[in-house]
Amino acid sequence: MTKNYNLYSMGNALLDFEIEATEDFLKEMEVEKGIMTLVDEPRQNLLTSKVNGHIHSRTCGGSAANTTIAFSQLGGSSYYSCKVGDDESGKYYLDALKENGVDCKIEYNKGVSGKCLVFVTPDADRTMNTFLGASATYGTSQLNEEALKSSSNLYVEGYLVTNPDACIAVEDSMKIAFSQNIPISITFSDPFIVGAFKEQFKKWLVKPVDLIFCNEEEAYSFTESGTDISIEEVGQKLLKYSNRFAITRGEKGAYLFDGTSEFNIETTQVKPVDSNGAGDLFAGAFLWGINNELSFEKSGILATRLASLLVTKYGARLEKNEVLKLKKEILK
Repeated sequence: MTKNYNLYSMGNALLDFEIEATEDFLKEMEVEKGIMTLVDEPRQNLLTSKVNGHIHSRTCGGSAANTTIAFSQLGGSSYYSCKVGDDESGKYYLDALKENGVDCKIEYNKGVSGKCLVFVTPDADRTMNTFLGASATYGTSQLNEEALKSSSNLYVEGYLVTNPDACIAVEDSMKIAFSQNIPISITFSDPFIVGAFKEQFKKWLVKPVDLIFCNEEEAYSFTESGTDISIEEVGQKLLKYSNRFAITRGEKGAYLFDGTSEFNIETTQVKPVDSNGAGDLFAGAFLWGINNELSFEKSGILATRLASLLVTKYGARLEKNEVLKLKKEILK
């Protein structure tokens, strides 16, 4: 079958609002630092009204969307399965996807589009308070079987694990992918999500997928490993659920396993400003690399270099010209 897309991805469609905030503000507003917390719309509106820092412009976001756009910026063809509301935000979101070269053939749904407040503290950590809006009802009706079957890879955002209907959509998509021999990649998305929904993740991973993306904290949490266990031992535990993996480690780079060999990728040492989106960008660049016959090691180098550049700026995305410049430099 002719493949129309290099990547088919599934995730929550969220408009991201990046906010420079102090730790005192988070404490005052009883916001738990460093994780993603689901909130209702009144709570999100209250937080917005109380912000004492700078609010950056809204962007078309959500974890898988960031990954998919990065993949597209590097030259890949992609399809994004998501759900937005029939409001101005939803129209903005879908237009932004198309402007970034991402295909998305869905109708507007009743209700409001999802939004995420991303609080960035002076230590460059990001804390997210998310109102899912229309994404809360994401389900099998958003599954485009034709697009999936004509894709070379399936990518699943871990945040979908919080929604029972989305879980069914993920499981149906994975069944199709397995039947069509389409490689499946999953990202764990967030340390809290991994801890709270570990059993659902394991249900998704009863049959090992091709590739797991996670950060170091998520890897330790999912495998229930103590701090006395090495990252290499944690990786061995992940192989029960995936044939290959990529574990990001912040300033320590990334630890990769390609099914045969392991690689420790060093990262460029920078002064971080904002860590939001770094893991998403890493996944998008890495998937683009292996989809274009780069080695795991070379894909890891490309991904870590782009992520290192991203954390020096506010926002979850690089400009396309920045991505292509660094791509040319690394692949020359």
